[in-house]
Amino acid sequence: MTSQQVGTFLLGLAVIIVLSRFMGAAARRLGQPAVIGEIAAGILLGPTLFNGAVSHALFPEEVQPSLSAVATCGLALFMFMVGLEMDRASVGKRVRAALSVSVGSMVVPFVLGAGLGWFLVRNHPSDPPWVFALFLGTAMSVSALPVLARVLMDRNMHRTPLGALALASAASGDIMAWSVLAAVVGAAGAGGPQQWLIVLVLPYAAVMVGVVRPLLQRLVAKRAATGRCTVGIFSVVLAGLLLSSAATEYLGLHFIFGAFLFGAVMPRVGAEQLQVEIVQRIGPVCQVVFLPVFFVLAGLQVDLSQTGLSGLGEFALILVVAITGKFAGAFVGARVQGTGARQSAALAVLMNTRGLTELIVLSVGLQLGILSSDLYALMVMMALVTTAVTGPLLHVIYPRQYVERDLLEAATGPGSSPPSSAESAARGPTDPAACG
Repeated sequence: MTSQQVGTFLLGLAVIIVLSRFMGAAARRLGQPAVIGEIAAGILLGPTLFNGAVSHALFPEEVQPSLSAVATCGLALFMFMVGLEMDRASVGKRVRAALSVSVGSMVVPFVLGAGLGWFLVRNHPSDPPWVFALFLGTAMSVSALPVLARVLMDRNMHRTPLGALALASAASGDIMAWSVLAAVVGAAGAGGPQQWLIVLVLPYAAVMVGVVRPLLQRLVAKRAATGRCTVGIFSVVLAGLLLSSAATEYLGLHFIFGAFLFGAVMPRVGAEQLQVEIVQRIGPVCQVVFLPVFFVLAGLQVDLSQTGLSGLGEFALILVVAITGKFAGAFVGARVQGTGARQSAALAVLMNTRGLTELIVLSVGLQLGILSSDLYALMVMMALVTTAVTGPLLHVIYPRQYVERDLLEAATGPGSSPPSSAESAARGPTDPAACG
């Protein structure tokens, strides 16, 4: 890079950070997750407005490869943290109900999405068409666990049985979604002439669980001996997740699967403090720098200025399939396990949250040539809308008094009578977090 290109790159990076923080804060003030504002920032900087003049000035073609490299590192770090923070114990405690909800919220939108794919492939040619249909079904069935967790925390629902079930369902659904996406990516022939290497993915996963995971256990022992996560331990973790990412990319899968798998095989027992320290080091720089760059690059691919009536019709169809498929599947899955109608509806609304996870899936489809640029733009807008409506719909379906009731039952046990006024006075004021 020339001196001018370096200056342009640094200027663009500063603009990305500042605008993302501003838009994220604005979204939170409107009662939305910050990711809504950050994605919107990327779209505003893209070609949709002013005929792309802003994007051309800030992000000329010669600096975009450097930004793409930053976004690649950010995605690897984020997917590693998703795998690292995946609560396997929570899924295990509620395995039947969680699996029922996650399977329902996965299968129904997948089938509807695949059917929609067969319909849309006429206007968005893709070869082979069945891969396009399967990919669209996968994209429709994704939920965003990080955004869902944030919505629950904002409403103080993460401490309720319903919130725990939602998190467990989303976690198990994530595992299924990434597994299906891996199969679709493999079927798309991402490995090119070396496509046969895809058969080594399962042996690679077995090595990660059987060999790498026991080796990583030594890091836990070393952390316990030193009392902190040293630079050496942190370097091993970073090198390991990058090597795992490179390995799955070489085998014909996307690098995000290697990063996710490395996080998932990290030891859990006795490693709680190490996990916290790793997330504390990676999380802030990922949230402030890396992911905003990914949002902007995703926004640069979104051009809504050329969307006509046919595009609006397709968007409406995509939105209907995305919302009804997720809602119906999750609602039925919850009801089958005896969950109440109101709680089932709340779960169905929460599982409709897509956000960043959807953007990652869509970016994979765009990179592999499965999605056209115009359909990619419509799918990104679908992810924004379905995520944005989660909070307001949840407020209507599951108002604050139901959350307070669940918190009380969680504290006193189901069926217990509420405390008397004298008991309440003796106990002191209610937890302010519970009151919101």
